[in-house]
Amino acid sequence: MTKIRSTTVVGIYHNGEVAIGADGQATMDKHIAKSNVKKIRKLLDGKIVTGFAGSTADAFTLLERFEEKLGAYQNNMKRAAIELAKDWRKDQYLRKLEAMMVVASKNELLIISGTGDVLEPDNQIAAIGSGSMYAHAAALALKKHAPQLSAEEMVREALNIAADICIYTNHNLVIEKPL
Repeated sequence: MTKIRSTTVVGIYHNGEVAIGADGQATMDKHIAKSNVKKIRKLLDGKIVTGFAGSTADAFTLLERFEEKLGAYQNNMKRAAIELAKDWRKDQYLRKLEAMMVVASKNELLIISGTGDVLEPDNQIAAIGSGSMYAHAAALALKKHAPQLSAEEMVREALNIAADICIYTNHNLVIEKPL
C-alpha cells in the first residue's frame, strides 16, 4: 500500500499572540499528489484555529470529535482537548486513527498527539508532521535571535525554511491567527 506523506504544521505563541500555519503538500510515494491542501481550520468563528497532520480522513474525524467536545465543555479548549484524548485512548475506533493536531486559542497552544496525549509545548512552539523538526528548529532560532518578529512572521519563516530543506513540505502556506 502506498503511504501518503505530507504536512508541516507549526504554531507559535510569541509576545502575546498566536499563529498557526501549514504548507500545502501531500506526497504519495515519490510523487507530489497535491500541492495546495488546506490543513488549517478555524473553529468557533475563528476563536480556535487547528492544524492537522496525518491521514486526512482521520484528521477530519478528530476535528469533528474536538468540535463536539468544545460544545460539551463550554468552548474550553484545554478541557475539550483532554476529554478528546481520554476518548482517543479508550475508544477502539479512535485508537486506530493516524493523525495529530495543533490547536490554539488567543492565549493557548496545544498538541493533541496520535497516542492520545495533550501537550503544552516547550518554548511555546508546536510542530507536527513530516517537516516538523525543521520548522521547530527554525522557530526556536527565530524566537531566540529575532524576537522583534510577530508570531505570524515567525510561523511563515519557519515553514519557508522547512520547505527549503524537506521534500515533503512546500511553499504554499496557509497561516491563521485566532481571534
